Amino acid sequence: MSEDLGVQVRSELFKRKMKQKDLADLVGISNAYLSDIIRGRKDGPKAQEHIKHIQKILDI
Repeated sequence: MSEDLGVQVRSELFKRKMKQKDLADLVGISNAYLSDIIRGRKDGPKAQEHIKHIQKILDI
């Protein structure tokens, strides 16, 4: 995930008063895996699918 997208995700979570764990539960992945995606440590095809899902959930 690009750095800007990571910032957008964190910003949306803050605005919605959501925790990262809440988002991970909605996406159906672990909190640790979500953190890796947000930080750009995971960027394979499966992570890209999760990124699209995250964007849809947060409307970004």
